Amino acid sequence: MKSALVTGANKGIGFEVVRQLAQQGFFVYVGSRDAEKGKAAVEQLKSEGISSIEAIALDVTSDESVKAARILLGGRIQVLDVLVNNAGISGGVPQSALTASIDQFKATYETNMFGVVRVTQAFMDLLRQSDQPRIVNVSTAMASLSLAADPASHGYDYKLAVYQSSKAALNMYTIALAYELRQTAFKVNAVCPGYTQTDFTSQQGTSTPSEAAQRISKYALLGPEGPTGQFFSEEYFPAPATCPW
Repeated sequence: MKSALVTGANKGIGFEVVRQLAQQGFFVYVGSRDAEKGKAAVEQLKSEGISSIEAIALDVTSDESVKAARILLGGRIQVLDVLVNNAGISGGVPQSALTASIDQFKATYETNMFGVVRVTQAFMDLLRQSDQPRIVNVSTAMASLSLAADPASHGYDYKLAVYQSSKAALNMYTIALAYELRQTAFKVNAVCPGYTQTDFTSQQGTSTPSEAAQRISKYALLGPEGPTGQFFSEEYFPAPATCPW
């Protein structure tokens, strides 16, 4: 059975990605910063008949937590086929480029950027053992430099300097990672789940968590001919088009 790890998976989009990957035959590890919330999420899914899942305590901002999770997972499996870097924070408001504090930037980057690097590097050895390893970094169309700079684009007047810059950094990391792995079977992509009705958006949005998760799961399930090093935002740019970086 193939295996997957999803970070920030005890609720919202991550929770639905777990459900969908498990339904596709994966054994899915439910990464959650709060161990009890992770266990509760697993129990909820098991009550629905989804059994190929296990909670794993994983705080992406902590070296110790990530190392412990890697040791734990290494005792369960020798191969990790899919990593979905879903954990993320908004950074709070306001987010003025002129007045946002350095601490606000640091805290947001710690999860949205450094957390992805920390987890990806920690689990790379297990991913390398897969014959079709897949990494999906959950990003946002708000991180597109092309769109953010275009006065005619949707959302041009809605700027979140901290959040958007952290995800733009994540996009560049995705490109660099895919490039370094270009001669391997890895597929590494950034995916915008769309404007989704979750706690993250105060339940506002144009997509349900299930719809958003489908956009992410699609790239976790790519075949050998699938793309790599790309940024997909299917809510705004219907497949197979990619969103401008």
